[in-house]
Amino acid sequence: MRGSIPAPGPKTQRYGGNTPCVEMRCGDELLIFDLGTGVRELGWELLRAGGPARASIFLSHYHYDHLQGLPFFTPIFIPKFAFTVYGAPRGSHSVKEVLAGQMVQPYFPVTAEETFKAQLTYKNLEAGQQLEIGPARVRTLDLNHPGGNLGYRVECDGRSVVYATDVEHGCEKDEALVEFARGTDMLIIDAMYTEDEYRGRKGSAKIGWGHSTWESAVETANAAKVKQLVLFHHETTRDDAAMDEFVEEVRKHRPETIAAVEQEILKL
Repeated sequence: MRGSIPAPGPKTQRYGGNTPCVEMRCGDELLIFDLGTGVRELGWELLRAGGPARASIFLSHYHYDHLQGLPFFTPIFIPKFAFTVYGAPRGSHSVKEVLAGQMVQPYFPVTAEETFKAQLTYKNLEAGQQLEIGPARVRTLDLNHPGGNLGYRVECDGRSVVYATDVEHGCEKDEALVEFARGTDMLIIDAMYTEDEYRGRKGSAKIGWGHSTWESAVETANAAKVKQLVLFHHETTRDDAAMDEFVEEVRKHRPETIAAVEQEILKL
C-alpha cells in the first residue's frame, strides 16, 4: 500500500508498511497485481491454505517498489505452483528479461533462472489489450508515469474494479482514465500527496514525479461515477495518525472514501 519504499514500524501498523501487492479473486481464479513487499505475506498465506496452485500476475511497471517482493515470494520456488506473469516490454526487453535483470550480481546473490522452480509462463502485455482469465475480463490502459505504467480494469460476475497505481494527473491522459474507470464498483488509485505537497507549498514540489493528489483522485472518481474510491500508494512518511487525518479530509468531499489497509478484504 506504501509508495516508493517500505515503511515498517509501530507508527504504520494499522495501515501497513509494505509496498504494493493487490490480490483479487474471481471464481477459482487468483489475480495478483504487482510484486511489492506485500507479496511475501501473500506467499505465506497461499502456503498455509495449500494453494491455489496457479495464479496470474499482472505488473503495472518495473519501478523497484513494485518488484521488491519477487525474490521473497516463496511459492515461486516450489514446483507445484504455476504462474502466468504479464507485463509490458521495455525497449527490446521482454517482461521475462526485465524481471530476470533485477536478480543478478552485484544486486542479488542468486539468479531467477537458478532458483525459480514454479511453472512460469511470461507474456508481454500492451496498453489497450483485453484478456479473458476464467470468468474475469482484464483490460489495460497506459497511465501517466515516468517510464510507462499499465492500469488494469477487471470485470467479473457483474462487478468491476480499476487498479490505477502510480499515475500523475494534469495531462491529456486524464480523460482516458476517467473513461476507463467509468461506472466501476471500485477505483483503487494513487493518492500519494495533498495538493499543497504536490505543488511545493509544503516541502519540495513533486510535479513530474509520477504520482497524484487526493484531490485529483476524488475528481477522477466523481467524473467516472465510480461507487467506491480507495486511496492507494500512501506517502511513506505519513504515519497512521497522519493517515487518519488525511482520510478524514478526503471524506469531506467523498464520504464513502477509504484508504487501502494492508491485508484488508474488500468484497463486491
